[in-house]
Amino acid sequence: MTKGYLCLVLHAHLPYVRHPETKAALEERWLYEALTETYIPLIRVLNGLLRDNIDFDLTISLSPTLMEMLKDPLLIERYLAHLHKSLVLADRELDRTAGDPHFHYLARVYQEHLKGIYHTFHVTYRDNLLQAFRRLMASGRVELITCSATHGYLPLIGIRSEAVEAQVALAVETFHTHIGRPLQGMWLPECGYYHGLERVLAKYGINYFFTDTHGLLFGEPRPRYGIYAPIRCPGTQVAVFGRDVESSLQVWSADEGYPGDPDYREFYRDIGYDLEWDYIKDFVHPDGFRVDTGFKYYRITGRRTNHKEPYQPDWARSKAAIHAGNFMFNREKQIEFLAAHMDRPPIVVAPYDAELFGHWWFEGPMWLDFLFRKIHFDQDTFKTITPSQYLKKYPRIQPSTPCPSSWGAEGYNDVWLEGSNDWIYRHLHQASKDLAMLARNNPNAGGVLREALNQAAREVLLAESSDWAFIMKTGTMVEYACRRTVNHLGRFRHLYTSIAKGNIHPAYLKDVQEKDNIFPDLDYRIYAK
Repeated sequence: MTKGYLCLVLHAHLPYVRHPETKAALEERWLYEALTETYIPLIRVLNGLLRDNIDFDLTISLSPTLMEMLKDPLLIERYLAHLHKSLVLADRELDRTAGDPHFHYLARVYQEHLKGIYHTFHVTYRDNLLQAFRRLMASGRVELITCSATHGYLPLIGIRSEAVEAQVALAVETFHTHIGRPLQGMWLPECGYYHGLERVLAKYGINYFFTDTHGLLFGEPRPRYGIYAPIRCPGTQVAVFGRDVESSLQVWSADEGYPGDPDYREFYRDIGYDLEWDYIKDFVHPDGFRVDTGFKYYRITGRRTNHKEPYQPDWARSKAAIHAGNFMFNREKQIEFLAAHMDRPPIVVAPYDAELFGHWWFEGPMWLDFLFRKIHFDQDTFKTITPSQYLKKYPRIQPSTPCPSSWGAEGYNDVWLEGSNDWIYRHLHQASKDLAMLARNNPNAGGVLREALNQAAREVLLAESSDWAFIMKTGTMVEYACRRTVNHLGRFRHLYTSIAKGNIHPAYLKDVQEKDNIFPDLDYRIYAK
């Protein structure tokens, strides 16, 4: 008899990184790496589970920026070129490692991996991964949701209500355009919640969202079942699910999590940095600096040592199976305990960034495959479930107002509002205020004016991405994050001034339309609501 449920959630998101003005934008590699190491491997795993009639349920959040990039012809063309170059490197690696049996074997493993990725992307889905995700959703095993339009951190841009309204409205429209089904739930960027946000979500038909653990635990009134049952926001039909601490630590924690096992592949050791420049120069950045190639021949070995032993795929596969079994066992015991103290089956919500699986943790997709198969065959204590399925089974939910929170360090707004990034918000707030005024003053614009207003909205939305503030805080690619923020705000200010003066410059407008072509069906009037 099923005593409870496990709700696994993968949030797939990348900021909009498309640079037609250059042929070798370093940041576009974020997308190529995520496609090769995370998104396509996950699709292959899930298709394998469907083929073998494995009983599983999984929730995947696809951000609107990611969906827009997955259908962009320029990025698709460039990704295919990236794959071709990687396959050429694989051939060269087979020649280079011919004298070392183990490294030669690893080079062949990578070659076969890349061939499989290419076949899935180019042959099976004809360069359209959104088709793959739509098929997964149609199977009934995968529930797709999305987040706000450009992953704006809603608690901090929420000082301007029109900014949040636009982020949510456009997300719903984009999801329907690409997936073709009603949107049931929303991943709040960074799990960032503030009081009243649920009313905006309810307005656009969103049935549920997620918060970090303390977002539910400190709800008012305190939830009777803690984080192991959803709550419903008073005055709405919007449910809230809270992240489980225990299952998160087992996967995320740098000290306790599975990805740190010494037998797993070492992410930070890549031939792009290890090999001589004359050999590797054609496969790294053309401006003359080294980048990851994806060819990594060593295992973690030891967390606090530079000495690394060669990667052993069979060892890693065995560890993935062991860790999947351990995760399942822990959920069994956890759910058995909870079920004994609750009058309804508990739900353990385990959300993760999708890019952990495959990109940062190479064996992550394999671990998920083992986990779903073990849950199917090796136990009957719990089942996997999606939030919508749980709400349908158990519609009577305690009313409670969540606590403002996020899943960032310290649990609130600290990551996205501190000394390195606090300067951006006065500009974001002013931009959304000015854009709302333009939208109200031009309710029925047409022609070039309408194009300029739509582009002005795109620039504000792109500037609001939480990724830029996060990068400024973490200290990686800070110059790029600052440049993106300044550029989008600067383009908006130029368009705002030209619209206000009635003197729109067609050449400038065309230039920024080509650079920032996200959301082609965007209607600027969402800022007038």
